[in-house]
Amino acid sequence: MTCLLNTKAVLFDLHGTLVYAKDEVSEEEISDYLCSRGYELSSQQLKAAWAFVSFIDYPKYGYKSWRSYMSRILWRLKVAADRETLDNVVKLLESRPYRLYPDVVQAVAKTKDYGFKTAIVTTIAHFKFERTIQPIRKYFDFVMTGYEAGCDKSNPKMYLRVLEILGVRPFEAVMIGDDMQLDVLLPKRLGIDTIFLDREGKHKGQTVDAVACNLNEAVEFTLRHHSNSDS
Repeated sequence: MTCLLNTKAVLFDLHGTLVYAKDEVSEEEISDYLCSRGYELSSQQLKAAWAFVSFIDYPKYGYKSWRSYMSRILWRLKVAADRETLDNVVKLLESRPYRLYPDVVQAVAKTKDYGFKTAIVTTIAHFKFERTIQPIRKYFDFVMTGYEAGCDKSNPKMYLRVLEILGVRPFEAVMIGDDMQLDVLLPKRLGIDTIFLDREGKHKGQTVDAVACNLNEAVEFTLRHHSNSDS
């Protein structure tokens, strides 16, 4: 690890890092409703189509609403749902939006106040979280989703693209996130320093640059090591 000596940018994962879903709508819930309306569709079929749209279709077409997103999922499954059925599915999905973690506003504001360039890095469609992040949107220079990158987050292209947009090199950035593979191991292979956000205390000793139990701790770690490099 370079001890964040040259840090100019801080990248944040979205789900599990900045936002969470409380009582998230499940495939089973949607499947049960569709079946009650006469559309035979299993939860596994729905899950598969949902993943396809999330990781393949959204990066290509950038759907801007639950309606267009859900319409694509049903199209993939050859299900021609009537307007009322689609309306009710959309209402259900919209009724349970993402929420900000309590530590997010203070942490990201401090990051920006310190002078770092900042970005969110996620595959998740922008419309799903744009209202949730309104209180913190001003603290981010860029929001990178699968559509802006043209790929899902497991493709290194997403990280390389956000670094290009921010105008920094890999060793000048640090990534904070809760997914060991996508937020730690992948960016590390590109030369990006990483902080594993372990909100639930599940870290089992994998070799990582740093581990933080909350976002404030992760940001403080970044600021502390960056300050030490200036002294």
